[in-house]
Amino acid sequence: MLDWSMIAVGVMLCIALVLNLWRLLIGPHVVDRILALDTMYINSIALILLYGMYNGTQLYFEAALLIAMLGFVSSVAFGKYLLRGDIIE
Repeated sequence: MLDWSMIAVGVMLCIALVLNLWRLLIGPHVVDRILALDTMYINSIALILLYGMYNGTQLYFEAALLIAMLGFVSSVAFGKYLLRGDIIE
């Protein structure tokens, strides 16, 4: 039962990633694209964690942590660029 649940959640996360990619490509404003990219980070982290739980290994948790840190830094950099026009003062 747990295996089927993990597969169903994985399919839902893949659908969410495709929808995020659609918003990233078609988003009318830059803010929509940044939010789509941030959501893609979150969905990919969830997908990697789910895959790690499915295989019963802890290796994927460290990869998910690394992707989370990169996602946070890139979101902050994009936000700062939108507000001030430059990233480094």
